Amino acid sequence: MRVAVTGASGFCGGVVARLAAGAGADVVCLGRKPGPVGKHVYWDATATTPDLAGADAVLHLAAAVGDSGAEREFAAVNVDGTRRLLEAAGTTPVVWVSSASIYRPGPYPAPVREDHPADRQRTAYGRTKAAGERLALAAGAVVLRPRAVYGDGDPHLLPRLRRVVRGGRAWLPGPDVPLSLTSVDNLASACLAAWRWPTGAYNIADAAAYSRDAAVAAVLGVPVRHVPVRLARAVASAGLVRALTPYAVDQVTDGLVLDIGRARVQGWTPRAGLTTT
Repeated sequence: MRVAVTGASGFCGGVVARLAAGAGADVVCLGRKPGPVGKHVYWDATATTPDLAGADAVLHLAAAVGDSGAEREFAAVNVDGTRRLLEAAGTTPVVWVSSASIYRPGPYPAPVREDHPADRQRTAYGRTKAAGERLALAAGAVVLRPRAVYGDGDPHLLPRLRRVVRGGRAWLPGPDVPLSLTSVDNLASACLAAWRWPTGAYNIADAAAYSRDAAVAAVLGVPVRHVPVRLARAVASAGLVRALTPYAVDQVTDGLVLDIGRARVQGWTPRAGLTTT
């Protein structure tokens, strides 16, 4: 089987490409840089149409990611790049990796299912991922929605968490809340399974929700202390701390827990997770 993986030079795409190769697939990595395995085919998601010739499935993980930036720069990859990829794929199965950031901001009193409203996003990233996702669903793709992907080599979540450590404590906007996280290994296993699933959106996360404070303490190895949410939002809005943005405050205070029942019905089981005790 030939599997085309976009964004394979990145954190998530690289794990997916290695897992596919380990399962015996002929892997083609599309992007501006080579992936960790397989053949490299150059593709600039902002400008060109990808060469998907011979692919039996396309796993699309290339994305513009971040809390801030010009909308047009995010759209060039997340929307326009998606459109070009879907046109090139034709009838080839596509798994399009989205994000839980497409969901309407919380707080969330109950686990979020795939029919939760996908609007009012507070970042260009969230808005353009939602727009790209609509294109993917209309084209018959399978869409995966992970939340806060973590794992070895993570260039986003862990470095950001480390910036909240001061004086041997991790300072978080309190109080503690439950939340979903997604191991990159769970996301990768879902990517390889999902090309056979029915068209639609699927939440992808670890098997159970975590206590935010316990998860952060386990990852960073320091105890958690709380600061008032109102103070954190004021500091974030003023841009006084580089790591603290309004979106980052939302991420650790909104209590977003994903209902992964729909993916489980397809036979997928998340096996990786954090040890928090």
